[in-house]
Amino acid sequence: MDITVRFCGAAQTVTGSCYWVQTPACSLLVDCGLFQGPKSIKSLNYEPFPFDPANIDFVLLTHAHIDHSGLLPKLFKHGFNGTIHATRGTRDLLTFMLPDSGYIQEMEVAQLNKRRRRSGQPVVTPIYTLDDAEDCLNAIRSVEYEQWTAVGHGVRARYWNAGHILGSASIEIEIEKADTSDGKPLRLLFSGDLGPDNKLFHPDPEAPRDFDYVVCESTYGGRARVQATPQERREELAQVASEALNKRGILIIPAFAVERTQELITDLLTLQASGDVPKVPIFLDSPLAIRVTRVFEEHAQDLEEMNLRPLLLDNPNVRPTESVEESKQIDRINGGAIILAASGMCDAGRIRFHLQKWLWQRHATVLFVGYQVPGTLGHLLLEGIETVKILGDPIRVQAKIKQIEGYSGHADGQELVDWVLERQPVRRALFLTHGEEETIADLKAALVAKGLNADNIICPILDDEVDLLSRQKVPTFRRTARRLPPETPMKRDWHNDFAQFTIDLREKFDKAADEKARAKFLRKLRRALEEA
Repeated sequence: MDITVRFCGAAQTVTGSCYWVQTPACSLLVDCGLFQGPKSIKSLNYEPFPFDPANIDFVLLTHAHIDHSGLLPKLFKHGFNGTIHATRGTRDLLTFMLPDSGYIQEMEVAQLNKRRRRSGQPVVTPIYTLDDAEDCLNAIRSVEYEQWTAVGHGVRARYWNAGHILGSASIEIEIEKADTSDGKPLRLLFSGDLGPDNKLFHPDPEAPRDFDYVVCESTYGGRARVQATPQERREELAQVASEALNKRGILIIPAFAVERTQELITDLLTLQASGDVPKVPIFLDSPLAIRVTRVFEEHAQDLEEMNLRPLLLDNPNVRPTESVEESKQIDRINGGAIILAASGMCDAGRIRFHLQKWLWQRHATVLFVGYQVPGTLGHLLLEGIETVKILGDPIRVQAKIKQIEGYSGHADGQELVDWVLERQPVRRALFLTHGEEETIADLKAALVAKGLNADNIICPILDDEVDLLSRQKVPTFRRTARRLPPETPMKRDWHNDFAQFTIDLREKFDKAADEKARAKFLRKLRRALEEA
């Protein structure tokens, strides 16, 4: 029988990580993540899986980020009854992250259904609920780093530190082959998300070498970041924060609940203690980030530099706001504060309410400190969009938009190249995933320049399937049913363009000289619609 892998997510995009591996004896997933970004991509979250969840024997989870773990409750809801293998750090984070995701699904659908009822449309159901997420947690079993674990019939796995977030791992897999003529198992390595060198809290990524196949992320393929030490990064943060807070300005940071929030609080408290940043209140306006920070405090002994400041929340300048009532109190502030609020890409959560209040004000600064998926509000703001729609309101962007790349949790292009070279030899093929089309192409070109064979570097698209035991020199893809046409845009889609069109349309009407000009413009629009 064959051994196959199907790329069910994170193929030509950076979200929805999910790899389906089938062996003669079992069926397994590496990750089961939520799709994020444009609506055409997010719609996949509502569609059936390309496999029967009841037939999946177990899941190997690289880390807790929602784009890698966020569909586990859906998997469980639709029949999965196996084990989810994850590190202790990942397990502890998911205790809060998955229920929070379930709650968000319920709240977003409740708001959507209000609008659908008003317009006479049928209501929709959440992808999963908070209860589904809590039920899923019972399936998680923790594994130790660098120890082999028998995870399924004829399959064993070993987890290696990936240096990305608490509990993150690259996963080494060995699969017994039906054809045992050479007596060797098939060896695979899934990189997961790789952290950069010299990252706060974590050692550099590590893993063994000599594989048949390696699946490597390419989020920042082809991109070089300035290699900044922790001190240099704090100096950049100090400059941005000091300028933002000058004359009672306000600094708003869209917060990724896991890792980025804890790094920022650590650095902000250090800078306030040294006098490099004013001692203004730091509002942590994310229930999930607050709970995750407590998990970090519990794991302080496992994290580099965390032991220097293990109690991030026990500081008079840090104001955790868990309840909705506490969050609303922040609205009374007119300046002289730092607000960290979820979500990190501004596509949901409390950050939208803060942006709604502050984006149009010139004495506000919005600081991005992490990757922004194309099509999200965060990505649009970084692109320099002049007007956005938030909670239905068009808002002119007049706040300063800043970015610091030193907090990124991903390896840059050169670090990815170095990591791949350190895994050599890779005998059959290297798969480049978890990246946009351009970054994947750039990473492939950089690896070919280092001497790797271009024919053995494969860039799968969504739902591609490969026979890993193929006798062909270069593995070929099998024909499969595709959930999206290959040409589907992974960046801005028609939903983004339509939202911008409605904003432009409103501005055109507002700028018209008088009622006669507006009526004339409206007649032109109606003629265009009739001719379309």
